[in-house]
Amino acid sequence: MSRNFFGNLYWKIAATLLLLFVLVGCAYVFITADTVQKYFQEKNQRLNADLAAHVVQEVKPTYQQGKVDEASMDKIMHSMMAINPSIEVYLLDVDGNILNYVAPYKKIKLDKVALGPVHDFIETKGQQFIKGDDPRNPGVLKEFSAAPINEEDQLIGYVYVVLASEEYDIAAQDLIGNYIMRLGGKTMIITLLTALLIGLLAFWLITRYLNQIIKSVKRFKDGYLDERIPVKSSGELKTLAVTFNEMAEEIVSSMEKIKTAESLRRELVANVSHDLRTPLSVIHGYVETMLMKVESISSEQQKQYLEIILKSTERLKKLVGDLFELSRLEAHEITPKKEAFFITELVQDVSQKHKLIAENKNLTIVPVLNNNIPMVHADISLIERVLQNLMENAIKFSSDGGIITIETHNHGNNVEVKVTDTGRGISEDDIPLVFDRYYSLSASKDLKDHGSVSKSGVGLGLAIVKKILEIHNATIHLTSKLDKGSAFSFRLPVHQGY
Repeated sequence: MSRNFFGNLYWKIAATLLLLFVLVGCAYVFITADTVQKYFQEKNQRLNADLAAHVVQEVKPTYQQGKVDEASMDKIMHSMMAINPSIEVYLLDVDGNILNYVAPYKKIKLDKVALGPVHDFIETKGQQFIKGDDPRNPGVLKEFSAAPINEEDQLIGYVYVVLASEEYDIAAQDLIGNYIMRLGGKTMIITLLTALLIGLLAFWLITRYLNQIIKSVKRFKDGYLDERIPVKSSGELKTLAVTFNEMAEEIVSSMEKIKTAESLRRELVANVSHDLRTPLSVIHGYVETMLMKVESISSEQQKQYLEIILKSTERLKKLVGDLFELSRLEAHEITPKKEAFFITELVQDVSQKHKLIAENKNLTIVPVLNNNIPMVHADISLIERVLQNLMENAIKFSSDGGIITIETHNHGNNVEVKVTDTGRGISEDDIPLVFDRYYSLSASKDLKDHGSVSKSGVGLGLAIVKKILEIHNATIHLTSKLDKGSAFSFRLPVHQGY
């Protein structure tokens, strides 16, 4: 791995892992110490749960005129202290008030013990871990043993035994703390070292592949476009590698498309410049002629020149309009406003509009319409533009005496519209290219040889047709053979409410 990589990601991960293990180890020691302490406290209470009851049975405290018998109390206290000097014994009345006690240094700070824990202890017979008040340390709870004192079946008080005196607690805590620190410290160090070594090894194995990914990404960035990440892992890193490889393929493909588009753009500029220059040259030439012969030109010649100028301006206007419309379609600025309409009626209208133009070129338009065709769902104005462009294209490239057929057919949930001509046709190599905005059939040697295409090429009509159908989620299909003609067809969805 690279030095820079180790100096950053790998060692940052290692430091984070070590810090995490230290925190977990400290938490482990703290939890263990607390658990052990509670264990010993509960164990002490379980073992001595009957201690207070034995006190009551062996030496029952007696009361005289509401006060405890000092002699019996002293006997209890001294016998218990002799047996277990770590305990503290308290004699309580029925309200929890401390009547007498035996405790180191005769030092207590509470006059009363809460009876709730005492009642719970007696009820559970000491089988549940319960803590009660420590009269020597207000606010501190201690494990205890308790038993009721009854006289003639009447409760007269309680024996309350604190099982761990303050001095015992201090000694026990020191002992437990030292033991836990020794045991926990060793365990934590061994665990930390083992886990750290395993973790660093695991991270090294993971980051080794990650470093390979980084290296491949840098090589791709530096221009090695054939660089790919070898897919030999699993999980997220595999997903990352596969995603990068797919992204790289898309980038390379997009770059190729951009290069092709740039080349075709230059070709388009050249073609459009030529198409614009031709009518502009005609307009300029005839206007200049009229100005030069302003005194000698006849009215008939003026009319002829003006008609030529008008046709050139119309051609120029159409070319500019097509460029503008195609640009809007490619920029997705045109959104189809779909509605239900009868496609047969639209086909009939378009046929009638082009009938006169076709007759002037000695062509025949034959509509083949099926009256049972259902309504379609599309933008009627855009579909009309499609039909117009296809008809103009058929008229433009059909020979004298040719026949143009426009027909409709029902195909289940779709309606097919087909425009067929008997022109010179298109070579098989040119068929995939005729719908490209950058392509001109004038570049085709086959069609030049047949003389079927004018110098201006096919223009932008078919590119506009393709874009309009694309925003309708439809496709234009072309079949053609040289010297036999071409057929353009597309399908539109049937209106669902029909």
